[in-house]
Amino acid sequence: MEVTSLRFRENARRALRDPQLARALRMVREGFQQRRAQAVANLPEFEELRRIGAGIRDHVLERLDLYLEAFERRAREAGAQIHYALDGAEARRIVLDLLRSRGVSLVTKSKSMVAEEIELAEAIEAEGIRRVETDLGEYIIQLAHEPPSHLIGPAVHMTVERIARLFAEAHGTEPTTDAQELVAQARRVLRQKYLDAEAGITGANFLVAETGSVITVTNEGNAELTQGLPPLHIVVTSIEKLVPTMEDAFTLLRLLARSGTGQEFATYTTVLTGPRREGDLDGPEEMHIVLVDNGRSRMLGSPVRPMLRCIRCSACMNHCPVYLAVGGHAYGWTYVGPMGSVLTPALAGIEQTWPLPEASTFCGRCEEVCPVRIPLPGLMRVWREEAFRRGLPPATQRAGIRLWAFLAKRPRLYRLAFGLAVRTLGLLGRRRGRFSRLPLASGWTSVRDLPAPQGRTFLEQLGRGR
Repeated sequence: MEVTSLRFRENARRALRDPQLARALRMVREGFQQRRAQAVANLPEFEELRRIGAGIRDHVLERLDLYLEAFERRAREAGAQIHYALDGAEARRIVLDLLRSRGVSLVTKSKSMVAEEIELAEAIEAEGIRRVETDLGEYIIQLAHEPPSHLIGPAVHMTVERIARLFAEAHGTEPTTDAQELVAQARRVLRQKYLDAEAGITGANFLVAETGSVITVTNEGNAELTQGLPPLHIVVTSIEKLVPTMEDAFTLLRLLARSGTGQEFATYTTVLTGPRREGDLDGPEEMHIVLVDNGRSRMLGSPVRPMLRCIRCSACMNHCPVYLAVGGHAYGWTYVGPMGSVLTPALAGIEQTWPLPEASTFCGRCEEVCPVRIPLPGLMRVWREEAFRRGLPPATQRAGIRLWAFLAKRPRLYRLAFGLAVRTLGLLGRRRGRFSRLPLASGWTSVRDLPAPQGRTFLEQLGRGR
């Protein structure tokens, strides 16, 4: 997937003009936010779980090499084979070699953001191997030839009318907006694919070092069919998904479901330890786990290391006013919303992605709802400072920041300049009480009026005790 993050502003303007996208995104606000709030309210110890969850993730990151070794040892003892991939190209080569050597012609695939990150789907299709996405949202966007726009709801940007048209064209049926019928259509198509596939590819929500187990979480059961029916199961995941023990995994699972979908627990939570053993009724004959680095090791020694705590719940984007206005595709790469604004520069490079950390109001909602307490606004600030240091934003923007910094370091001058500006604007806007146009403020006035200042400034009121 081409990184188009440098065009974020252009992408965002286009998204803001799309009424269907606005309608679809209202469902995120009305659905995910409300359900999370209710789930959190029903769990008095939620804040304590957040503290424990953040501690688990930090503990692993501080000892990641040791837990990788422990996981590899236990997974091999259970019969799985472990592959390490330094970057996306190496991960794709490993997977394609496995598929070629087994003569695979059809692959079923469950949702994996790491697979999206390394462009695995495109590589499989370029090899002439058929791929069928089994997550309903991923199946929809596969029909639309689009990337996902959300971590847990890949097709959340689509309206039911558009999905109905896609299904009618793909399935040769009459268009219907009945949700149950659309799900039934997808189920009928996918059922035979599960049985015909020679390989299944999944991601992993967690990797348990204690047992060498892979944990997947879905609400559709598609990961279970993808990993359990074909003779070859390939797990494609990233190195930071490790947790020390099964108890730690279930602590984080309690946070994941409540934060993401507002459930007490996901419908399907599967623990898979190795391939089929003698006496097992089902399961793959071979299990291969591809552990992808792709820049994570660099992050371990950087100021943005806390981003590696992320458990991919999507709570940050579900509460972000910017994401809820422009959707996921505006961000221009795999990871979107506040977490994408931190992770994407780390993985794809700040040179290609510097507008993303600026795509925030710094309202703090993302940090407030993060189940593992990632300080997302602070990490975005790290990238803003790095972009400024490298001279990546436009010269006018950098000059404005330098001017503000010059004044901010001189409080008396700052108060004088700010007071003069406020009084001038107050006089100019006295008649109408607002500005429809204003130099250096077109980003605001192009879509809304700017109220004219009235009365004393905040600093004046603070200094005089109101």
